[in-house]
Amino acid sequence: MLYYLSQQCLEAAAGTRWAEWVSGLNVFRYITFRSAGAAVTGLLLSLWLGPRVIEGLRRLKFSQLYADRAREAGGLEQRAELKRGVPTMGGLLIVVAIDLTALLWAQWNRLVVLTLVPLVGLAALGFYDDHAKITAQHGAGLHSRIKLIVQTGLGVLIAAYLWSVADLRTLVSDLMVPFLKEPVLRGVPLLGALLTLFTIVGSSNAVNLTDGMDGLAIGCTLIVTAVFLVLTYVAGHTIIAEYLGVPYVPGAGELTVVCAGMFGACLGFLWFNCHPAQVFMGDTGSLALGGVLGIIAVLIHQPLVLFIAGGVFVMEAVSVMIQVGFFKYTRRRTGTGRRVFLRAPVHHHFEERGWGESQVVTRFYILGVFFAVLALATLKLR
Repeated sequence: MLYYLSQQCLEAAAGTRWAEWVSGLNVFRYITFRSAGAAVTGLLLSLWLGPRVIEGLRRLKFSQLYADRAREAGGLEQRAELKRGVPTMGGLLIVVAIDLTALLWAQWNRLVVLTLVPLVGLAALGFYDDHAKITAQHGAGLHSRIKLIVQTGLGVLIAAYLWSVADLRTLVSDLMVPFLKEPVLRGVPLLGALLTLFTIVGSSNAVNLTDGMDGLAIGCTLIVTAVFLVLTYVAGHTIIAEYLGVPYVPGAGELTVVCAGMFGACLGFLWFNCHPAQVFMGDTGSLALGGVLGIIAVLIHQPLVLFIAGGVFVMEAVSVMIQVGFFKYTRRRTGTGRRVFLRAPVHHHFEERGWGESQVVTRFYILGVFFAVLALATLKLR
């Protein structure tokens, strides 16, 4: 909105004595300026809306009064008890801040729309799941199969759209691998569509699994968002993209503004979600943020880089798959299910081993920064 208003003012003042007075509005043409504005706006919106949203959730009794299923299975009931009554669905705050920020600062194009519309859709899915949990007051919520069907349907729609648009078709037809300048495979739309689907669905669920400690999921999301703030800018700049040997995607620069707004919104939410948390993002936030990270990775033709940058999310998801798979395998073979980890996701394993909650979160942040640096290194090591 601000971009379009600034351009209208410049056009109206052209050739008049006001032209020099409004010439400063040219800064709105620069993605770097609008990204900085988006980051600050997202942060301030989150900080301003935060207390109001938290109070509203309390009044509506949108609070977690049941014990987390993972904690019920372990021996940390006393610590879990401290989290009872904390408002959930705080992801609404993040989604509203991101959308309002993008509306203000971004130059809307199809890539921006492909990012923000699914953000709202996945937030709605998560909201329905959170509401089901609160209504029943147990951790079951919406059946995982239904969530997977909706996420898969969204991934299929995005892959189909990219394939249908001629200048975006290579995003699903060619397979890019980190550390290589050229696609390893060309003209493989089925494989590309499956990778698109796996990236979006996997990222959405991986962030959801990570959301089990105060500040853990949102902090790790911040780190990955910072990586994609850089990657989207590179992908949308013809000269830099050519120099670094990464795919150039027309219009991807506007995703930098979205990432900046997302970074600011998440940073503001962390203010309220750090230990001891005043609000939880719930599935409303985790499904949406994870899905959007996956979508952005696909739209800049770097889906596999997300698996590097989001290494913490990968660890969390893989730990659950290993735990469940090994338990079912040993139960089928011996009649008694055995576990690899004390609990899964893996952050609960370390908690069971005596690490404090803040200790686990901080150390996972350190891992997140390591994976982020490794992901950024793919820009140069090609």
